[in-house]
Amino acid sequence: MPRKLKAEEVHLWGHVTATVRPLPGKVVPVAKTAARARTEAAPAHLPPPVKVAAAKAGPVRPPEAIEPGRQRRIVRGHEPLEARIDLHGMTHDRARAALEGFLLRAWSEGCREALVITGKGLRGDGVLRRFTPEWLAAPPLREIVAGVSQAHRRHGGEGALYIALKRKTAP
Repeated sequence: MPRKLKAEEVHLWGHVTATVRPLPGKVVPVAKTAARARTEAAPAHLPPPVKVAAAKAGPVRPPEAIEPGRQRRIVRGHEPLEARIDLHGMTHDRARAALEGFLLRAWSEGCREALVITGKGLRGDGVLRRFTPEWLAAPPLREIVAGVSQAHRRHGGEGALYIALKRKTAP
């Protein structure tokens, strides 16, 4: 039998559940132990449980490919890769945060091309490799990413991506 949650644990869990949203189309399950603990030991100062509405999300358009001439210049070294990040060994959430921070910083510094190394995964279907295009197509990165293409073999091939960044406009 699981132990009962302490009042401070229930309070902390209330804060956690109030700040998350379910994926579109998913229902938020309520754990029996948390519900029982909330009714038995919840302090009077806790707000009532918050009902979270599913976020409406339209289809995410994958980022466009880098135009062929620009990709050719990157591969040949005529346009240097000004920034690179290696996401090997990172968890899904940590990799997404690192990628967003890295690309936003590179864009703010005026970089136009970046290399993102995701790795291929054990069977060629790695989690980071699969999700990186989705992350690039979602806010805030979709406003700064001009295009994405698979890297040349010498830069990582299937386990890496070239990211073309838009020009930074003057304020």
